[in-house]
Amino acid sequence: MNNNSNSENDDNYEAEINPTMPTGKASFYGLIVVFFLFQFGGGILFLLIFGSDLTKANINALRLFNVAGQILFILAPAIILAKLVYVENISSILRIKIPKIKEVFVFVLGLVIIIPLLQSLIYVQNYIIQQLAEIFPFFQYLKDFADDLDKMMESTYGIILNANSIFEMIFVILVVSITPAICEEVFFRGFTQKSLEFATKPLWAILLTSFAFSLYHFNPYGMIALTTLAMYLGFAAFQSKSILIPIILHFINNFISVVSYYIWGNEELINTSIVKPEEFTLHIFSFILLTALFFLFLFYVKKNYHKFQ
Repeated sequence: MNNNSNSENDDNYEAEINPTMPTGKASFYGLIVVFFLFQFGGGILFLLIFGSDLTKANINALRLFNVAGQILFILAPAIILAKLVYVENISSILRIKIPKIKEVFVFVLGLVIIIPLLQSLIYVQNYIIQQLAEIFPFFQYLKDFADDLDKMMESTYGIILNANSIFEMIFVILVVSITPAICEEVFFRGFTQKSLEFATKPLWAILLTSFAFSLYHFNPYGMIALTTLAMYLGFAAFQSKSILIPIILHFINNFISVVSYYIWGNEELINTSIVKPEEFTLHIFSFILLTALFFLFLFYVKKNYHKFQ
């Protein structure tokens, strides 16, 4: 009875929102604005300050620029756009709400399942790409391009992640884990996805936002995995009505990546190497098993979420 009452209150509250423009257009314009600000504006400013040779750049200045870019070109536009489009309902649009501890715990449990699932997906995907590249020249051309882009990204992140003291590592965590978790989630799972939820079905809102999220990261081998992870973050935001939960999940995912870098060196949490043919069957089995487990988890959470509130 209380759950129905809460649901009705949420629906009534959202019904009072009178956007200054169609919400679907607002989300699209937001994506375009942030893309050009962050990727092009930030990229040009980056080259003007640091040049093309990152080995000669001041590492801490590089990290500070990364933090400033996230805040100025992603977080600030999200807040400004929310204010312009939704006027007095910013907290509702950006999902400003404190979740219960049980809610956080259950979604962290899902993250424990999805991370190894995505690793298996990457292995299966890369093996298939390798086989196609050996048969079709066009796929080989695409693979070579993706390899070059992947190496460039690894080199850039390697420079940012490298730390020689505990204080420097804390700074790296701020740059790589905390700042992106807050800025990206407020924009993508807050403003963009919430705007799309008014314009279309929640599933489509989550899918479109997640695809845009993966495109923003320019990670050729990680696009499918990033989209899948982003869809889980979108589901968490929609189900909990709190932006803090996807922020926490995003932070944990990035934090584990930082820690794994220091433990295993120049290796990503989601490894993009090509598996051997004899290992392919094992990864297929692992992928199918984890996918089934993850969907069971989503079904359970969807059906029993009121218990965690």
